[in-house]
Amino acid sequence: MIKKLYPYWGFLFLAVMLPALVNGKDYYIYATAESEDEVALIKFDGKKAHVEKRIPVGVWPVEIEGPHGINISPDGEYWYLSMAHGIPFGHLYKYKTGTDEMVDRVELGLFPATLQVSHATGLLYVVNFNLHGGHDEVSTVSIVDPEEMIEIERVETGIMPHGSRLSNSGLKHYSVAMMSAELYELDAMQMSVTRKLSTGKKHQMMKGMQHHTMNKMGKHSMPKEKPTWVYPHPNDQFLYVVNNGTDEVVEVDIGKWMISRRFATDKGPYNCEVSPDGQQLVVTYKTAAKTGIWDIKSGKELGRIKNTRKVSHGVVISPDSRFAFVSVEGIGAEPGSVDVIDLVSMKLVDQADIGKQAGGIAFWKMEN
Repeated sequence: MIKKLYPYWGFLFLAVMLPALVNGKDYYIYATAESEDEVALIKFDGKKAHVEKRIPVGVWPVEIEGPHGINISPDGEYWYLSMAHGIPFGHLYKYKTGTDEMVDRVELGLFPATLQVSHATGLLYVVNFNLHGGHDEVSTVSIVDPEEMIEIERVETGIMPHGSRLSNSGLKHYSVAMMSAELYELDAMQMSVTRKLSTGKKHQMMKGMQHHTMNKMGKHSMPKEKPTWVYPHPNDQFLYVVNNGTDEVVEVDIGKWMISRRFATDKGPYNCEVSPDGQQLVVTYKTAAKTGIWDIKSGKELGRIKNTRKVSHGVVISPDSRFAFVSVEGIGAEPGSVDVIDLVSMKLVDQADIGKQAGGIAFWKMEN
């Protein structure tokens, strides 16, 4: 009789103790409010999310400078912020985590966007989105020494590069150009483009520099794919590229440098992230105002969660692969939101209001 009860007691133990184990962790996330010139520090205790601090950013008190991309240094000591608007150029800002005091800033290109620091080279890589340029003007990746806050190189890529991330090795930098529908691989040490790939149906490997689609008049034609984000699998064998314009995520085999699978999504996919355990792909659906959770092995969507407001934006996953934190812009005078999604139950757990037009989002730390 006792043996027969073992499975029951085991289940009961998990049912009682698992929430306690989860709630024993605190998660800290930074998120930007692009129309507020503000960054919020959010704490989530496993059940409730709330704003610990609202940090004013920028140097122009009467001008919206547009905090856009945000990320944390590999040692967790600093956070870096791209300020999109400038006269005419944007800036990269450096802040100390914890105190959140500004350390330094450096001028970059037009509308700097997503960024990351390589643990292998120690350098920071940020794309210059060039929002205010023409749809036939190539743009760049700025490479910055984050210690001295000096731009040391600027590498030419495609037209309006937006999403960008480093490989887990820190040796390769990947970015996608919206208006030329290309994925770029940059050697982080050599500071040069090594390969590029069209993210469209007629994908092909390309080496060297520019390859743009031309219409019959000889002008650049706008691609329908409009890739907005790229994220590497933890094994550094695959990349996941979000084609915002064609409602799909494409999987790229890095070794073969070709598209291996295509996942049809809900309307307007925008950002994505792979869970640290390599099992799930989380995709924000900007137009649909939802977030999708995909099983990478099977290529099937496991769940689709409605976000608290419209215009879903960024996503970051906790190091334990348990929670996804999604920034939602909101519309009009609405505040932005950071939604917390449980990746096991695939349900919305809680949300925290931040400033208007929530955008860039980064995971800082997890504490027991």
